[in-house]
Parts: sequence; C-alpha cells; structure tokens
Amino acid sequence: MTELTVDVITSLDGFGAAHEWPGLWGMGSPDYLAWLDEDSQAEHVLLMGATTYRLFAQFAESGEPGMEDLTSRRAIVFSHTMEEPPTWPNATLVSDDAIETVRTLKQESELPLRTIGSLSLCRSLLAAGLVDRYRVVVFPVVNGATGYDRIYDGWPDVRLELVSSRTFDGGQQLLEYVPTVLDGPPGVS
Repeated sequence: MTELTVDVITSLDGFGAAHEWPGLWGMGSPDYLAWLDEDSQAEHVLLMGATTYRLFAQFAESGEPGMEDLTSRRAIVFSHTMEEPPTWPNATLVSDDAIETVRTLKQESELPLRTIGSLSLCRSLLAAGLVDRYRVVVFPVVNGATGYDRIYDGWPDVRLELVSSRTFDGGQQLLEYVPTVLDGPPGVS
C-alpha cells in the first residue's frame, strides 16, 4: 500500500496566506527553497481540488518559473463542478467520491500520493483516516490582522507523533508527523 502525505505551509497562528503579503510570506530562504525543489523532484502523484488546480494553472499559463515540473507530473483533480478537462498533460479530472478514489489509489498506485493546497480535500482525507504523513512548514510570522485560509478550522481532533523536524536558515520549521484521528480528547470516555 502506498503512502499519502499531506503538505501544508502555515503562519504560526495557522493561516495559509495573508492579504497583501507575498508568497511564502516573503520568507523563502535559499535553503528552504532548495529543500522544496529537491523534495518536489521525488516521484509522486499530486492530489488537488479544482480551486488549487485553477490557481496553479494560472501560474503556469503566465509563465511563472518552476511550474514545468508541477504541470508535467501525474495529477488528480477532484471536483464535482469543474466541467472542462484539465489542460495539464498528465492531469485527470475525477468527479467521483474523493475518499473512495484515494482509498483505491492507496491500494493500487505504485507511486506515493501527496496533496498540494486543497485544504478541504486534506481535511476530508485526514478525517477518513487515509493520511499516513502530515508535513507542515511553519513560517515565523503571525497574521492575526491579515491572515486568511485558516488551515485547521473544521478538522477533527488529531494526535500527532513527530517523526522528523528541521529548521531552515530563514527560521521556518519543517515538522513531519504520523497523524492519528481521535474520537475525542484523550482520557475522556
């Protein structure tokens, strides 16, 4: 069975982005960017929702650097509303139930599965117990006044077992966990 990894970037207070802040909060240190580039080269299948796909497709169409690897990779786009097929050569549109599709992919895929963006998809996959690894890069910034895309709203309670960590030169923290979805707070029956 192949593994599913959910990757998230966040501010310290749990936001995925902030109004008028640049991408990566303007804190893409050289060693973080080198790790990101190296990590993205590992063979895997991308899972994403339609909103994330459309955003990255816009980046690709505008000639944003570094998009060639992303758009050439095998990707599965989950959507019940998207009608046009994805324009990426190796992307497939799936309107079937994402949980059941990913459950089957975990059994049949030879390549690891990874999400990119798509917070509601990540939340659903985690709640269904399909996530094997949860990786988060915490950027050293608080976006209390300007933050949006709260990452953890609506997520189930989850215990996280830390399996690796790394601090980048820019102060970003990479934390990799094995998640366990909880039925309720520990010790409460």
